[in-house]
Amino acid sequence: MVRWLPAVLRQVHKLVAEGKVGLTYKAVRESEAMGLAPDDVCDVLAGLATADSAGRLASRITDEWMYVFKPRVGAEVIYVKLVLRLDCVVVSFHEDEGGAGHEDEDA
Repeated sequence: MVRWLPAVLRQVHKLVAEGKVGLTYKAVRESEAMGLAPDDVCDVLAGLATADSAGRLASRITDEWMYVFKPRVGAEVIYVKLVLRLDCVVVSFHEDEGGAGHEDEDA
């Protein structure tokens, strides 16, 4: 396990418990297309585990780390990409399309 992952998961779980989750417009559309409400997205985030991690990548726009997870929701594996700021911002949330994983430069 990479050294940053436990701290990231603790922070995600803390922010979800505090109700500090924001979804980008894209993430709202993607989750709605899957039939999931914002509360469902929060439930998925609250359940993220180390086994769900698919790495991290640096944003080309903000240079922030974006954390990628691929948890199973029902029978589907979904793709979740998020950024941690003062809150947890979900950038992308959709069914996993089976693409290549993301390289972790800190592994």
